[in-house]
Amino acid sequence: MGSAKEISLTLDGKAVKVPAGWTLLQALEHFEIKIPVICFHGATTPEGICRQCVVEVEGRRTLLPACVTLVGEDMVVHSASERVLRARRTILEMLHASSDLSQSPELQEQMATYNADPERFPQARRRSAEVLDDNPFYVRDYEKCILCWRCVQACGDDLQFTYALALGGRGHETHIATFFDAPLPETTCVFCGNCVAVCPTGALRSKTEFFLEQGMDYDQIRIEKRKSRRDRGQS
Repeated sequence: MGSAKEISLTLDGKAVKVPAGWTLLQALEHFEIKIPVICFHGATTPEGICRQCVVEVEGRRTLLPACVTLVGEDMVVHSASERVLRARRTILEMLHASSDLSQSPELQEQMATYNADPERFPQARRRSAEVLDDNPFYVRDYEKCILCWRCVQACGDDLQFTYALALGGRGHETHIATFFDAPLPETTCVFCGNCVAVCPTGALRSKTEFFLEQGMDYDQIRIEKRKSRRDRGQS
C-alpha cells in the first residue's frame, strides 16, 4: 500500500493490513465498510465532535470515533455491533429532537438506516432562531444548525483563513456566530461560499436556493438581490 510499515488488525472479523498512520475511518472505508459521518468532511480537519462514526474496539472501555483514532497493531474493530448501532441511533434522535433536519437528506437517510425514532425525545428543547439575511449572497438559518463545526473550519485554518465565524454562547445557547454578532458584511467574511459548501443541514444556504424554496422565480430573485445590495449601499 505504498508504506514502509503496515499495521495488522481485524475489521469486522476480517484480518487486514493497512499503512501505519491511517485512521480507523480510512481503514474501514478502504475495505468498503460504510461508516456514517456528520462532522467529518474531506475538506476539513477531523475533530471527532459528533461521534457518529464511533466503532467498538475490543479492550477499550468507550466507543472510539473512527475519524480521529489511529489504527493500532492487533486491534479488533467492530463497526456495527449492537452497542455501536444504539449509539448512532441515539445521536440521530437527539439531533432530530433539537434541530430542524428537513434540509439534510444525508441525515434523513441515516435516520432511516438506523431506525431512529424521531419522537423519542418529545420534551426536548428545540433550537429557535430567526433567519439571518444580512448580505446579498446567502442566509443563515440556525434552527437547522447541529454545531458540526464544518463552517468554522472552512472559514478558518482549513480553507479560507478569514475567521469570520466562531462559536458563541454556552450550553444550549451555543451557536455559530460572528464576533460581537456583527452582520457578515461588517466582518472579515469575503463571501467565498466555502461555509455553505460544507454545511450538511441547510443552515447555510445560497440566497438563490433560499428564494426558490419561497416560491420565487429567477426574475424575482434578481430583483430581490439587487434590492438587498441597494439597501446596504452596495453597487
